[in-house]
Amino acid sequence: IDLTVANCENVAGGFGVTEKVSRELFDYGINIMTSGNHIWDKKEALGLLDKEDRILRPLNYPPGVPGRGSITVNVTGTKVGIMNVSGRVFMNPMDCPFRTADRELQSVKKETDVIIIDFHAEATSEKIAFGHYMDGRVSAVIGSHTHVQTADEQVLPGGTAYISDAGMTGPAYSVIGVEIEQIIDKFLRQLPKKFNTAKGDSVMSGVIIEINERTGKALSIHRLQMKSS
Repeated sequence: IDLTVANCENVAGGFGVTEKVSRELFDYGINIMTSGNHIWDKKEALGLLDKEDRILRPLNYPPGVPGRGSITVNVTGTKVGIMNVSGRVFMNPMDCPFRTADRELQSVKKETDVIIIDFHAEATSEKIAFGHYMDGRVSAVIGSHTHVQTADEQVLPGGTAYISDAGMTGPAYSVIGVEIEQIIDKFLRQLPKKFNTAKGDSVMSGVIIEINERTGKALSIHRLQMKSS
């Protein structure tokens, strides 16, 4: 593995990210962290994103928001661009992810054709549409946000690796990371409830992508899911 990119928006006990936790993840070997709408759950993220270029937030936040939405890094002699974009369907109001990505690509393409996008979105239809919109222009579009790994990994006709959601790394026996009983009670009674991160065995989900460094085209994409027991 030459480059490891991970979405970090819920790594601080299920809510946001902190400097301490981000340092631990970088020490584990993660190179770049993307995020999404929960990146602001911890107040310290406001300062952290301004000083740590390796932690991205979605590009399509309004001007003046702390942090950045893309970065280009050198990986074994090859420049790789990483972009972070948020969807809008069933999400907070944002600038258009399609047009925002178009604008950013004009800049990133001047440096490299090897480009990976984390598309943080709820609706699979929006994710699939975005994948096809980017097909042939970027190396990979990897969906995030729902915490549930999908089984639609593929290399699109233009050479872009795609999956609707890479899945969650967290408690294996949970409802998207939260204690099962709490979520069931919420559905049954519809009352406000504080959610706690589930304990026990863990699951690591993701994808492994092989990219032709000369063309920027994806050669393959494979799902990865490993449980601690």
